[in-house]
Amino acid sequence: MRNLFAACLMCLGTALPAQTLVEVDVELVLAVDVSRSMQPAELEIQRRGYAAALTSDAVMGAVGRGLLGRIAVTYVEWAGMGSQRVIVPWTLLETPEDAAWIADQILLNSGGGMRRTSISGALRYGAQAIESNEFQGLRRVIDISGDGPNNSGRAVDDARDAVLAQGITINGLPLMTSDALSSRWGIPDLDVYYEACVIGGPGAFLIPVTRWEDFGDAVRRKLVMEIAGQPPRIIRAQMRQRPDYNCLIGEEIWQRNMDIFMEP
Repeated sequence: MRNLFAACLMCLGTALPAQTLVEVDVELVLAVDVSRSMQPAELEIQRRGYAAALTSDAVMGAVGRGLLGRIAVTYVEWAGMGSQRVIVPWTLLETPEDAAWIADQILLNSGGGMRRTSISGALRYGAQAIESNEFQGLRRVIDISGDGPNNSGRAVDDARDAVLAQGITINGLPLMTSDALSSRWGIPDLDVYYEACVIGGPGAFLIPVTRWEDFGDAVRRKLVMEIAGQPPRIIRAQMRQRPDYNCLIGEEIWQRNMDIFMEP
């Protein structure tokens, strides 16, 4: 019946009303790494860390101090190219009740690990999610965490540049904890890689995590800075030239390990 009504209006030359976007201070994509290199206990720390941060007085205070006093958030788990899982769809965050609902979804609905690591795929997905949602933010941010370099899909610096061209800022949370998997698939200077190859845009920054016990505090600090739009004191990507870095190092490590596994 609705489609018939719309068709009749078009026949009569009557324009349909345009969709009204909800204005918010920030459109924020929380893109969280769940690749196989992440252990189950680490995935649980991530979920609990984000849930606690989003419901904290510090984060809710930052939301309330915004020009509009509300933001839009989506929480997405990612791994390889094309492997993105929406845990929290785009949701208005304005009240403690909103924050509690988002936290519950993170704790209740998260899945297990997935194969490969495509930061480029996560960035592309995050940008598409921002462009197609029902919100209009004064700022648009993709907040991406990960424990290793890109090894799947488009080159990460190419994907970054495409996202920045859309007016979207990319911030990073490189997870630099050590275990057997990180020694084989990871790199020791993941923070430098993120600075050189991943983050960018006005006010872009990263906060490295070197111990899992610091994860919750790092997420809370990062969210406060992203929501408040305050100049961070960690790393301002636009204040200095990007480090000279091989942004294809993840792909090279993947190929080297595959060659070893295929040896007779």
